Amino acid sequence: MDAEKIKISISSQVDRNRHRLSELARNIHDNPEPGFQEVKASAWLTEFLEENGFSVKRGICRLPTAFRASYGKGRPTVAFIAEYDALPGVGHACGHNISGTISVGAAVAAKLAVDQYPGSITVIGTPAEELYAGKAIMAKRGAFNDLDVAMMVHSGTSNTATTGALACQNLYIEFFGQAAHAAARPEMGINALEAMIQSFNAINSLRQHIRSSARVHGIITDGGQASNVVPDHSAGEFIVRAAEDDYLEEVKHKVLDCFKGAATATGARLQYKWDASRYAPMRNNTVLARLYIDNMQAVGRSVEMTGGSNFGSTDMGNVSQIVPAIHANVAVAPRGTLLHSPEFAAAVTSEAAIDGLCDAAKALAMTAVDLLSSPDTLAEIKEEFKGGT
Repeated sequence: MDAEKIKISISSQVDRNRHRLSELARNIHDNPEPGFQEVKASAWLTEFLEENGFSVKRGICRLPTAFRASYGKGRPTVAFIAEYDALPGVGHACGHNISGTISVGAAVAAKLAVDQYPGSITVIGTPAEELYAGKAIMAKRGAFNDLDVAMMVHSGTSNTATTGALACQNLYIEFFGQAAHAAARPEMGINALEAMIQSFNAINSLRQHIRSSARVHGIITDGGQASNVVPDHSAGEFIVRAAEDDYLEEVKHKVLDCFKGAATATGARLQYKWDASRYAPMRNNTVLARLYIDNMQAVGRSVEMTGGSNFGSTDMGNVSQIVPAIHANVAVAPRGTLLHSPEFAAAVTSEAAIDGLCDAAKALAMTAVDLLSSPDTLAEIKEEFKGGT
């Protein structure tokens, strides 16, 4: 069977699985689990893969809800990356119920290519994309080292083949002061909340002197317990982002100086910690992206190479530093719907979202056909990756 006939069969296979894929996506949506707690989602996805002939290893990289499912033998190995964690409070407002199901749906359909050509298909289940950079942890533990290509499609409001994403790192801040009666003896206190507020003001002043693509944002998680007591403790969580790793380091130093200055001004003691996991910038492979565009157009969707500047971050960036990769987006909600909002969380159970899920699964699986059937195409992808373009 030639490649084009396999692609037609793949499209039919996804259509036959539509009800099951819809059921998976909606079950995950209705049972939102935050990072590293995706017990149900991981179980449902791996059970579906096992039902369809995949060999599954659970708890890889010493992460209980991570998994690796494989079909076929040897190289090349084409990987579909699955995300399935939810956001605290707003559930699947990032649409990972759709994203993870796209990858398993694509993998099952792509078995048709593995049955015809040398190589293998792998699904790597990656917990905690939100907040904890689960893929960064898995990358350090070697989860992606033996892959030839890695692909995923994220839920969104437009159809694009690539995503721009910033490097970022989380910063945890505490100030320790001295409690005192705020009216009777305020001069005896050291106001830890004031140190935090001064830090925010300093960061606001810093923003006009850093590159427009850089981002600094945060919240106060502790600002005191009673208004008539000088707060002796304050705490906050911040995220620092930049387009390049080198510039991220520069901005991190500037941001930390804001907190150090506030500590000096108020007399509060500063304690801080940078998160051990760091999101790398996304490095999309354009040769791979063009294949995906062609296949998405073949199933009837108009796709752009990129949707323009995207100042979010994704730990798929860490994968893209190791292996040629794309992080595509499929429209599952109307333009203007904000990600991480209740409106987006509601949209990702609609029939339009299931349409996007099935189209993206078809396009990913068809792209796997291109990779497995053409060693020259795979060589071109690797040449681009090697050149760092």
